[in-house]
Amino acid sequence: MVLSGFAAIWKRRDILTLTLALLLVAAFLFGGASRLNALRLAVVELASLPLLVIAASRLMKNSSVFQDHKFALGLLGATVALPLVQLIPLPPGLWTQLPGRAEMVMALDIVGLEPGWTSLSLTPTETWNAALALLPPVAAFLGLMASQSQRMALRIVYAVLGFGMTSILIGAAQLASGDQRFYAWTTTGAGFIVGLFANRNHFATLMLICLPYATLIAASQIVRRPDQRHVWIMGVVAAYAVIGLTVGAAQSRAGILLFLPTLTISILMGWRAAKFGSPRPLALGAGAAVLVSAIVAAALLLPQLLDRFETAQATEARFERWPIAAQAAGPYLPVGAGVGSFDPIFRTVEPLKELDATYFNHAHNEYLEIWIESGWMGAALLILFAYWFGRRSIDAWFHSKQPDRSLRRAASIAILVILAHSFVDYPLRTSVLAIVMAVSAAILEGLTTQDYSPSRRSRRLAR
Repeated sequence: MVLSGFAAIWKRRDILTLTLALLLVAAFLFGGASRLNALRLAVVELASLPLLVIAASRLMKNSSVFQDHKFALGLLGATVALPLVQLIPLPPGLWTQLPGRAEMVMALDIVGLEPGWTSLSLTPTETWNAALALLPPVAAFLGLMASQSQRMALRIVYAVLGFGMTSILIGAAQLASGDQRFYAWTTTGAGFIVGLFANRNHFATLMLICLPYATLIAASQIVRRPDQRHVWIMGVVAAYAVIGLTVGAAQSRAGILLFLPTLTISILMGWRAAKFGSPRPLALGAGAAVLVSAIVAAALLLPQLLDRFETAQATEARFERWPIAAQAAGPYLPVGAGVGSFDPIFRTVEPLKELDATYFNHAHNEYLEIWIESGWMGAALLILFAYWFGRRSIDAWFHSKQPDRSLRRAASIAILVILAHSFVDYPLRTSVLAIVMAVSAAILEGLTTQDYSPSRRSRRLAR
């Protein structure tokens, strides 16, 4: 599936499409972990540079795209600008007056040094790394927006589903082997299904994202080949069952809790996309898939799942530490401590009784972490994104008459999954999920053409 999509890309030899394919391959292979694996993530960031340059040049030559999508592009620009602004050197007379900087001034005074020029961010190295981490998703968003191609978007959807299928197969090998041989990342604990990720929660997020996109493919094939509708219904029901079992085997609490709501919304989207007169065919099929998954999961996984939730109720550190983290934001408002600064900032307020062999490197709540690191500006960007997402989702579900409305609905579900999971984790800090988020956002924003015809110049460059 994935190889056929890339083969079609190679046959056309369009430089924009080729660079997008390069980024996807790099992200699938090396983008399944967070910043602790800097070398592999640098490969993904470097792979994004050709696409970023080509997509930006295409967009600058196409003023109509800027005009039609100026809010989304402006929001993207503001997001990129945030960490860069925090890195601008400020004179001592200015930064020493900022909230939360008194301790730094005191430390310099103790050692007999005068304050010099420094950035707004208290951790400029981490802020710069965070800015670099934005390169792959920004390149993916701009690349798809520059193409304005629904067909290219569908090929990316196929690639994401292929990546999910590959991760499931690798996860099965991981579960069967019980050792580190089939794990791509050394930070992964053996015995859990994680696929090509370092974190089982992020793997579960990908599985949930596959639900709406698999439903979309099945619904589109039902419309195209109505005589084979039962085959595709059975196929997507089997996919539901496999994904449900995989999420259960991963023992991701957030994934388990989000599975049924995501499946329900995906079925509703698929029913409308397949143009069924009533929801019964897909609903019955999905109900059967859920029933089969529940029975098998009860037989194989229920003891582990119950232990997982009982352990969570007894000692869930992230919930206990959220109030402490929230208090850490106060001294640095309204400007924040700097993107990427959560770890050292949290350590300054972490109670001694909370110290143990583990460490709290993220808030496990993206919205809280953005508030600490970016202050009011980060909060404003979140509000603007919520406005954009709500407006585009309502249009896709209730007002749009365009041919891509089903594709946009599936993208809205994928984005909603990531946003919901971000309340208790940090899925967007993995490059591959950030790219999937960016592609889904580009799809939801709207693509104006069903096919993509590269310019003659780009064809000459590709030869």
